Amino acid sequence: MGDHKMNINSELLENLNELHTTELGVIRIKRNLSLDTDDVVEWCKAKIFSPDAVITRNGKNWYVNVDDCIITVNAHSYTIITAHKEKK
Repeated sequence: MGDHKMNINSELLENLNELHTTELGVIRIKRNLSLDTDDVVEWCKAKIFSPDAVITRNGKNWYVNVDDCIITVNAHSYTIITAHKEKK
């Protein structure tokens, strides 16, 4: 189990330069996380690259759990679909 998880993580990390989102994605993510940055993709990349990030793959999406946020990324297109605060 351990090794497999690392391989999966590295697949997303190795393709971080592919990461992008749509205009609607930017609006949704900024609203959900109350971000005051215009570069939502760079913000998400930094979070995903964080050593604290827990990356899981479920079906066609990656889920990155970090700093009380969950970032959802499409595994085929590397589109950031949404991000929201983790409900406690």
